[in-house]
Amino acid sequence: MLKGRTLGMGELEAVENRASKLAPFATGAIAAQEAHGDVVLLTADLGKYTDTYPFRDRFPDRFYNVGMAEQALVMVAAGLARTGLSAYCTTYGAFATRRAHDFLAIACAHGGASVKMFAGNPGLTTGYGGTHQAIEDLALMRAVPDMTVIDPCDATEMQQIAEQAREMEGTVYCRLLRGNVPVVFDPATHRFELGKAKRIGSGTDIGFISTGFMTERCLDASAGLAELGIKASVLHCATIKPFDTEAVAAFAASVDKVVTAENHVLVGGLASLVLDALYANGVMKPLLKIGIPDRFIECGSIPYLQTRYGLTAARVREQVAQWLGAGAQAAE
Repeated sequence: MLKGRTLGMGELEAVENRASKLAPFATGAIAAQEAHGDVVLLTADLGKYTDTYPFRDRFPDRFYNVGMAEQALVMVAAGLARTGLSAYCTTYGAFATRRAHDFLAIACAHGGASVKMFAGNPGLTTGYGGTHQAIEDLALMRAVPDMTVIDPCDATEMQQIAEQAREMEGTVYCRLLRGNVPVVFDPATHRFELGKAKRIGSGTDIGFISTGFMTERCLDASAGLAELGIKASVLHCATIKPFDTEAVAAFAASVDKVVTAENHVLVGGLASLVLDALYANGVMKPLLKIGIPDRFIECGSIPYLQTRYGLTAARVREQVAQWLGAGAQAAE
């Protein structure tokens, strides 16, 4: 185990029989500091649960815990950024986007401060209910002018984004995949590019447009749909803002039907962005939206919640098959 690392609430669990990497955010942040020497890491008393302890143990004089005070976390980070440092922050997404929204907007994004917020517990990755589930964070952050918003797929992207974040202009909000994170993309060949979507596969019956860890679920669902004779491909959109509108429109034009998939409410997130992109480019295709309904979600185990709200690969496959009229086959 990486030194200083402790398992805890909100970790991804579906890593059995799959390659995975522990604490990719910490690994990337350490690499950024080793390469450039200007990174400071701050947390609001959630260092244990946001994979910051490996960085703290390596660079104790560059680590700050401000306590349970998210507004103070952001303001201190903004002040440090004004001195020329690259300020990395961690807390839970629900706290960063609800409690500290004005501080991220005005103290950070308004002046282009180099504050990089890495937010844990995105969507339904915790069973602690509406207080801890950041299910509307992408909508809140993409509405802030001059804010960069990222939803990584796997450990490879999480580590690469942490390494690159200091080089991204202005304020960045990135969902944090923590703990033992699955490896979907080969780190030897995959390179995260800010603002660029990535097509995987050549199937044209169904085109999945996905973000975050839903890309992995869509790839798995595509394999299941192939058994029903349905050929699918996936367009992974790690960057929510700036959004790769041209790639989305071109991808949708190349397939018969479109399915959007996101670990987020269906209000103001990926589905809304895709619809805007298709309308602006005159691309009209049948579209199925998969995501979290517009309400607060109850407490429960992560597998239960992700199954109930259709975010697992099996449920994605079922929903698409039923939409296409192949539901009976999918249930076999």
